[in-house]
Amino acid sequence: MNERRLDGKSAIVTGSGQGIGREYAIRLAEEGASVVVAEINEENAERVAGEIRAHGNKALAIKTDVSLEQSVNSMVSRTVDEFGSVDILVNNAAIYYGLAYKSILEISTEEWDKIQVVNLKGPFLCSKAVVPFMKLRGKGKIVNQASGVFHVGVPYLLHYVTSKGGLISMTRALARELGEFSINVNAIAPGLVLSEAGKLRSQERIDSLRNQRSIKKDILPKDLLGTLVFLCSDESDLITGQTIIVDGGQVFS
Repeated sequence: MNERRLDGKSAIVTGSGQGIGREYAIRLAEEGASVVVAEINEENAERVAGEIRAHGNKALAIKTDVSLEQSVNSMVSRTVDEFGSVDILVNNAAIYYGLAYKSILEISTEEWDKIQVVNLKGPFLCSKAVVPFMKLRGKGKIVNQASGVFHVGVPYLLHYVTSKGGLISMTRALARELGEFSINVNAIAPGLVLSEAGKLRSQERIDSLRNQRSIKKDILPKDLLGTLVFLCSDESDLITGQTIIVDGGQVFS
C-alpha cells in the first residue's frame, strides 16, 4: 500500500459523532491518522470510532464538552496518553442543528451566550489545550470549521454568523502567534452543506442557494474532505491564517 498522507499523525476532531464531523474523522483515519472522536454524545462517539476501527484504522471515542475547560483538558490528556501526541486539531463542534431564523429582537441573551460558548469558546479551549504538545513536536495543524455565512452576512442568524466571524478572526490571530512554532492555523468555510443539519432548511432555501453558486450543485459533506486533508497534511506547510471557502463559487474573498 502507498504511504498515506497522514501516516503516523494523531488527530482530534470535535463534534465528530455525526454529520460533517463524522465524515472528517473517517477521512482522516483513511489517510492514516489515529483519530480521537471527541463528542458530547458518548453513544455517537463510540459508534463512529467503531466504524473507523472496523476498517482497520485507529480511533478513540472520548465524551467531550468543548465548552468546559476541564472536559477539554481531560480529552487532550487522554489523546496524548493513547497516541503519544496531538498533531492535528479540527475544531468542528458547533451549535447549528435546529437553529431558527430570528431577528435580533427575538434572540435571547441565554441563546446568544450558548452559541458563543460552544462555537467560539470551544475552539479557544481546544486550541489552548493542544498548543503545548504541538510546540513540543515542533509542528501542528489546527483547522477551524467556519462558515460562508460570515462572508454573506446572512440575516436572522446573528448569533451563529457572529460566532463564525469570530472564529475566522481567531484563525488569523492565532496563525500569527503560532507561526514561529511551525503550527499552521487555517479555516474551512463551506456554504450550506446537506448534512443532517443542512437538510433541515427548506427546499426553497436549498434551491435558492444552489442557484447563487457558479457551480450549481448541492454541497455534500464529502465535498469538504479534500480541503481538510490538504490542510492537515505536509502539503500545506506554508499556508496559514487562511480561510478556504468551499461553496461552489457563491462568494469570493
